[in-house]
Amino acid sequence: LDLTDEQQRVLMLTHRGFVRSGAELVGAARDRLRDVREQLAVLGTDFTQNLLEDERAWYMELNEDDLQGLPDFVVSAARAAGEEKELSNPAITLSRSLIVPFLQFSPRRDLRERAWRAWTSRGANGGETDNREIAARTLALRAERAELLGYDDFAHYKLETEMAETPDMVEELLMKVWTPARASAAADAVRLQAMLHEDGESGQLEPWDWRYYSERRRSEEHDLNEAALKPYLQLDRMIEAAFACAGRLFGIEARPVDVPRYHPDVRAWEITRDGQHLAIFLGDYFARGSKRSGAWCAALRSQRKLGSEVSPVVVNVCNFAKPPKGQPALLSYDDARTLFHEFGHALHQILSDVTYESVSGTSVARDFVELPSQLYEHWLEVPEVLAEFATHAETGEPMPEELLTRLLDAANYDMGYQTVEYVAAALVDLDFHRGDPPTDPMQRQAEILDRIDMPHAITMRHATPHFAHVFSGDGYSSGYYSYMWSEVMDADAFEAFGEAGDPFDPATAKRLEDHILSTGGTRDAVELYTAFRGRMPGPDALLRGRGLVA
Repeated sequence: LDLTDEQQRVLMLTHRGFVRSGAELVGAARDRLRDVREQLAVLGTDFTQNLLEDERAWYMELNEDDLQGLPDFVVSAARAAGEEKELSNPAITLSRSLIVPFLQFSPRRDLRERAWRAWTSRGANGGETDNREIAARTLALRAERAELLGYDDFAHYKLETEMAETPDMVEELLMKVWTPARASAAADAVRLQAMLHEDGESGQLEPWDWRYYSERRRSEEHDLNEAALKPYLQLDRMIEAAFACAGRLFGIEARPVDVPRYHPDVRAWEITRDGQHLAIFLGDYFARGSKRSGAWCAALRSQRKLGSEVSPVVVNVCNFAKPPKGQPALLSYDDARTLFHEFGHALHQILSDVTYESVSGTSVARDFVELPSQLYEHWLEVPEVLAEFATHAETGEPMPEELLTRLLDAANYDMGYQTVEYVAAALVDLDFHRGDPPTDPMQRQAEILDRIDMPHAITMRHATPHFAHVFSGDGYSSGYYSYMWSEVMDADAFEAFGEAGDPFDPATAKRLEDHILSTGGTRDAVELYTAFRGRMPGPDALLRGRGLVA
């Protein structure tokens, strides 16, 4: 066949997709596979709806005494949440942008425990919204699906098309990171335990204590706390910063535009380069009752050139706390990183330059798709970016240089905790899909965490009943590791800019666009990264970036 490289790639992927969907099966096996896929689709939807209902239903009403010790931004968010619930008092809900800062700042250990237990028991409260049986049925059906298609287990089926290729390769990476991360977290736990006892509390450090004492320790050791940072991290200014970095790197511009939107909170921009239209970008930034938790990027229309030029329409969805009317929206530093992360995904769609929609934008291997998003987070940490765009909401003054320095110096603070909670979840996901499926996923989860010696005061980032990445659909099943696999590359990729001596080096940015951001899935992911960097990376850059190297 006289085909271009892209056409050959599309043909191969299309054929492989048909085979992996069961095109070669016949008779009863084909019928059973269709039934299994239909059941999995229903279970994924039910899992999501149950989780949303649990998140929507729970709240903890607070009186004025309960607000003592909370910074103004948490109090304002709690008052707004109470008003939204039509309560006479402030309230804490299960919106991540509210419950996490409450756990960071509330000195009331009893209230922290109530909030933490509600947050971590989503999907496991009994009744119609309980997800535990759904998880068990999902794992059993996935295993059957893999068997019908001729694979040892679902993990081998899923990983066949990824960069990692095998479960053993995934486990090897995760354990290389787990060992130093657990050691770091264990050392931190000793200090936090001492702080707990200094407060006159008895017993051991609990999961609802970690964020509170960690925030206090950060304030003491780095003279830095979230309440001091937040006035400088206005949503509008962080959006401007994300656009400005993309402008310096890739020459694009963003201007507000009036287009139909699906909700009044949604904002829209036209993205252009050299006066030419590239895309429409939508930002849906605020939490609301009808929206599932988390943050994500979606292409409402993907770029393609087949037949005619079609430009993308891309949306970033977040769950930031909506401010009271007339007040600016303020972000935590983690929120700001999320904004940059999701815009990195958006750039993968916006800068796509392919012929076929099936390989456009983020249509790449799951363990490659997080590279552009995680890489883009690094530009938030470039000092000149924060110096320009981190301005005080009331005075307009830039973030003081000493505060900026303390912020960047503390970039790896509590990284042991963050890494442990993530890697534990990735290991549980991987184990669930290897070998025979567990009849009781909660028991298997406990066994895995015991085997890896999970610290008592840290829980996995997403427990099974609310592990939406894995159970709301097949996207990240056996694939939650992909964030870390991509981080190996993003840490190494950003070092390329460091080696060039400029975080906005034009030549490096052009290579990044030419070989990663514009190419979609037109070539193998290893080939793309090697074309950009000249080689594949090891985990050393990741460990250095997380401060986990002695």
